[in-house]
Amino acid sequence: MKNIGILGASGSVGMQGLDVIREHKDQYRLVSFSVGNNIQVAKDIIEEFQPEIVSVGSESLKDQLSAIVTEPIEIVYGDEGLIKIAGYHKNDMLLNSILGSIGLKPTIHAIEQGIDIALANKETLVVAGEIVMKKAKEHGVNILPVDSEHSAIFQCLNGENHKNIEKLIITASGGSFRNKTRSELEHVTLEDALNHPNWSMGKKITIDSATMMNKGLEVIEAKWLFDLPIEKIETVLHQESIIHSMVEFNDTSVIAQLGTPDMRMPIQYAFTYPDRLPRQAERLNLGQIGQLNFKPMDYERFKCLKFAYDAIKIGGTMPVVMNAVNEIAVSMFLNGEISFLDIETLIEREMKAHEVIMNPDLDTILAVDKQYKEMKYEV
Repeated sequence: MKNIGILGASGSVGMQGLDVIREHKDQYRLVSFSVGNNIQVAKDIIEEFQPEIVSVGSESLKDQLSAIVTEPIEIVYGDEGLIKIAGYHKNDMLLNSILGSIGLKPTIHAIEQGIDIALANKETLVVAGEIVMKKAKEHGVNILPVDSEHSAIFQCLNGENHKNIEKLIITASGGSFRNKTRSELEHVTLEDALNHPNWSMGKKITIDSATMMNKGLEVIEAKWLFDLPIEKIETVLHQESIIHSMVEFNDTSVIAQLGTPDMRMPIQYAFTYPDRLPRQAERLNLGQIGQLNFKPMDYERFKCLKFAYDAIKIGGTMPVVMNAVNEIAVSMFLNGEISFLDIETLIEREMKAHEVIMNPDLDTILAVDKQYKEMKYEV
């Protein structure tokens, strides 16, 4: 029996993580979890899974949950609550599916407690990849990727010699607007942007997919997860989202991982690694699909992806700024304050203006992140 903690249990990935635990109750037990503001979901999770500790967004939410829960459970809240969930002493593994750089400090705390990480929180490695991976190595902790692309690469590399890698090829669906020109993007709506053709995801990730920033974050994450120079990480458009990523080796062999677009598979693989468990799920039928399509990436069309490559090549605090401004810009778009293309405008402007701090420590990273998230942005 493996004890699981989940940060962000009420989000898309968190809920799918609960599905995995639900299907394999003889293998996994939920002992700790966090939600933001969704008290009803928290109550439902507590009643079904009987965990020992839960964190909510604020003290008032803690009081609300305490009033409606009859099961014995410790309730904590806020940033300190996330830290307590992440480092809970009974956690064997932490699924970090929380959104944004707020997931960084809990991840580091869990690593320091020797808890393995199933990582869906891209921003942790985007803003502090070098620090996080070094700390994981020091504490003998496994960082197991949950994003379908990184899980695919991880599986393709099983049993392979790292020095034989020629390049990683990360696939991208292209998101909601993959067939639109830049001029057609000027008048797209929020409803259009949230209509992803392949995946069921939360709002923030769906918008990031539409701008292709999601793929940019994944490129940076892959650099740190697999310890490769950015020049060895490529992206290609693959609309069907069947091949989740590929690895090319120095002998020209290319190994790919295929599957249906379902996050439960990589979540379960992170939980079970190095073993596998059966799943009751739709099977991939290539005969029925008929064909798979690929196109080279157009970095002028998908500017946010280019921003990500530029940010990690520059290094230092540039990825922190890119990520922070993106988080705020996406929030502004979701709130109807800016247009879709304004997201790119804000990110590009702030990246150009930023004076990079090289080799930042954790305190510097957190300070820069806070600074850019508290700024007032106008287009």
